[in-house]
Amino acid sequence: MSGFRRYAFAFGPLAAAALWGGMYVVSKWSFTFVPPATMGFLRVALGGLALWLGVRLTGRRTGIDRADWPAFVGLGGWVALTIATQFLGTELTNASQGSLLTVLTPVFAVALGASVLGERVTRPKAGGIVIAAVGTVIIIAGQYDLTTIAAGNAAGVGLLVVASFAWAGYTVWGVSVVRKYSALTAATYSTIAATPMLAVLAAVELAVLGRGIASIPVTAESIFATAYLGLAATAAAWYLWYKGLEFVSAGTVAVFFFLQPVVGISLGALLLGERIDPGFVVGSLVVVGGVWLVSRERADDTDHQQHGNDHQKRNDTNQ
Repeated sequence: MSGFRRYAFAFGPLAAAALWGGMYVVSKWSFTFVPPATMGFLRVALGGLALWLGVRLTGRRTGIDRADWPAFVGLGGWVALTIATQFLGTELTNASQGSLLTVLTPVFAVALGASVLGERVTRPKAGGIVIAAVGTVIIIAGQYDLTTIAAGNAAGVGLLVVASFAWAGYTVWGVSVVRKYSALTAATYSTIAATPMLAVLAAVELAVLGRGIASIPVTAESIFATAYLGLAATAAAWYLWYKGLEFVSAGTVAVFFFLQPVVGISLGALLLGERIDPGFVVGSLVVVGGVWLVSRERADDTDHQQHGNDHQKRNDTNQ
């Protein structure tokens, strides 16, 4: 792997983290005019449409084997579970509790990567994850009152934990699909598969609330929220997230999730003039150090693994 491509995978997950930086605030705000499950459906439906148009415009031929369609449907199930539990959990919790997503998702992804895919969890990788997690806690402690994590709605916290696990599942079980086809194909058809699942949940939600689809207001605010969540936080971010899986392990890609609060708070300071305290600076440096340690260690391991694969291919050819 060349010096550039050795770390090029980082741009995808890093960009995805940037797009997710303001997602909690936008989604929480959007629930004042669109119910959570319904907004989840609108988000994924718009994102799936945008990704499908991307496939068509790039002229990419999918050529998906019929035997692989269940894998795409399975990924769609992970997506639907993630969105439903994340949005409902966000509605029921506060900002500090919402930070559980950031801390737990990489941990779940590394554990699943090791148990499901047999990915190695070396000491540098484990150490980098711990360092990045500590940095994230420092950042969150400076922004929120951590005592409120134990307060409030326990069901909402439980839903956020499930959402963290589900996104880790989407990441880990997406590895084989991404590497057989492409990041764009995997993101597109898994999102499309999730759309009818979330449509059912949205219909149930609206029925329980005694509302119809016509009750959803069409305003500048609702259009902006749906567009941001559907086009930026879904279509673009999910493709970029999966793009990282084309190069390295699921556990390595997941570590970039720790950068989400760093990017989100930085954007808030840059665009909204929000205050940044010293704890944010210290925590950000700690997070970046942990992510760098993991990405460097796995880049080295990827080189060794690739050399081993090439050697095996040569042996198979000679035989």
